[in-house]
This record gives sequence, structure tokens and C-alpha cells, in this order.
Amino acid sequence: MSQTTFHALRVSIAEHIAVVTLDRPPVNAQTRATQDEIALCFDELSDRAEVRVVILTGAGRVFSAGADLKARVAAVPVPGGDRQHLRSARESYHAIMECRKPVIAAINGPALGAGLALVASCDILLAAEEAELGLPEVTVGLMGGSRHAMRLFGHSTVRRMMFTGARLSGPELYRRGVVEACVPQAELLPAAHAIAGRIAELSPTAVQLAKHAVNTIETMSLRDGYRFEQDMTLQLGRTPDAMEAKRAFLEKRKPVFGAG
Repeated sequence: MSQTTFHALRVSIAEHIAVVTLDRPPVNAQTRATQDEIALCFDELSDRAEVRVVILTGAGRVFSAGADLKARVAAVPVPGGDRQHLRSARESYHAIMECRKPVIAAINGPALGAGLALVASCDILLAAEEAELGLPEVTVGLMGGSRHAMRLFGHSTVRRMMFTGARLSGPELYRRGVVEACVPQAELLPAAHAIAGRIAELSPTAVQLAKHAVNTIETMSLRDGYRFEQDMTLQLGRTPDAMEAKRAFLEKRKPVFGAG
């Protein structure tokens, strides 16, 4: 197992699975530095051949309470400073979405505002019973996060969350089909590892092309999106991993894939 510690993140890698833990007590609130670390971390994981899948979770009882309001209030205004901060926030979310490896969110507690945006940027979502998703910005004179929430919730729910600061609990998220499972806290990471382990067994080339495909077609029409997937199928079919998968199937053995 290898371990890396950033200022606000902990990263461990074992058996092709990277676990990224937000670790900025007491509530894993996000500053500009935290956002920059998240972007750098996921860019690095994209390039690490030994990593095939990533789990993102939070230390303690909170996944992420969102933006660090104390740091924002204390910041000395400089020309362009606010815009750079907002750009940093965008890039932290996009680094997760654009990570070549699938990212599983293990939502251990409240994920609010910018925390919700992190969750919505992941590929597969699991929740502990204590998890909550919410957009509290309106209660503290801010905006943001509703476009990310639209990837998870319908029209009325997003607006209710945005206009009232309402939160949805882990069991409610599961009832609505937003998360794949809602489990007791002690079972959250094992559940995430079970899915991650299955992904890690598969061809890294195939999985990475699959993530690229679903990210690309998300905003396409049915015709254009399916045509893109078909192009990816042709591209994948010519790779050594695809040929190995076919041989292993015919020979009734477990395939041996490259690094991807």
C-alpha cells in the first residue's frame, strides 16, 4: 500500500484502488487551497497506471460542509481574487468528472453546497444512513451548486433545495434512486470497496473508454450519443485488452489485462 498526504487530503492506494479522504477538521470545509489540492490529486490519479478506480470520502462525521465561510470572510480582497477562487472551485469538480478512472463517492455524512458538487461530480454514489445532500447557500447569502444538483434531482426538488436550504437524508436519497445503496456507517467503505474491486478486475482500457464515453454523450442527442458509443466500441475492439478478453472467454479462464 502507498500513502500520500496533502494538506487537506489523504490518499492510499492498494490493489488498484485509490481512497481519497477529505481530511480538514472539523467539517472538511473547502478553501481555495483545498480546491487546488483536489484538482491536483485527481489529475495525478488519472496518470497513475496502478490506479484503476477511486473512492472519495470524508474523515469524521461530515463528507464536506461546503465552502469555508470563515476563510472567505477573513480573506483580503484583491482584484481578480474572487474570480480565481471560483475558477479553482470549478476545476476541482471537473478534475473528478474528467478523471480517467471511475470515482465512487462514499458519502459518510452531510455533503452541502460545494460538498454536493463534489458528490455530483463522481460516477457512482453510496451513502451512509447519516448522509445528507443540501444546498444551504441561500441561507448564508451565497449561490451555487444547483447546476450540479440538477444531475441528481428533478426540477422541483432542486428548486426546493435551492430556495429553502432543505436537505435530503441518506434513506431518502436511496428511495429516490440518487444513490446505489444506503448502509450503516460501518458498512459504507466496505460497500464502496466491493464495487471498486469489481471495477479493478476489469480491463482498465475498457473502463476508461467507458467513462470517457458516458461523460461525452451525457449532453448529446440519442442519435449522436449512440453513434459516439459505437465509435468507442470500434476503438476498444482493436486493443490488446479486448483481444485478451475474447481469448479468455473462449478458453474459460480469467483474463489478464495490461495497465491501461
